[in-house]
Amino acid sequence: MSIDRDAALALALPEFSVDVERGRLRFFAQAIGETDPVFTDLDAARAAGHRDLPAPPTFVFGLALEAPEPFGYLGALGIDLRHILHGEQRFDYHSVVCAGDRISVRENIVDVYAKSGGALEFLVKRSEFLRDGAPVATATSTIVVRRPQEAAA
Repeated sequence: MSIDRDAALALALPEFSVDVERGRLRFFAQAIGETDPVFTDLDAARAAGHRDLPAPPTFVFGLALEAPEPFGYLGALGIDLRHILHGEQRFDYHSVVCAGDRISVRENIVDVYAKSGGALEFLVKRSEFLRDGAPVATATSTIVVRRPQEAAA
């Protein structure tokens, strides 16, 4: 069954907020192999002009996973998680996220399209990250939904 494009574009995803903590930033920096002390040492961060530890690149993606049901939208659209692939991720940064920030996350589906005769469907989701109502980052992710039954038809 194909994704209902109109239903996907109209789907209301709940806005939520997350507190950014130093320990989490340090752990993330370590996990991605970041060695620049600006991401783990408060003195180095402040010497570099940051008000606190800055978030390493791509950190905001993890904030989006703090939603009460981060993949609930897929189930709401009838998408079987066994048939999805992570297709693409893009980040646009507007300002630096730092420890101590409270970040609000707004997400919506912005596009749905198919390729290969419907055997592959693409769901594009935009996540906006805001601090005090001002945008700090925007992430755009594409989920690929494999429809093997469509390829066989």
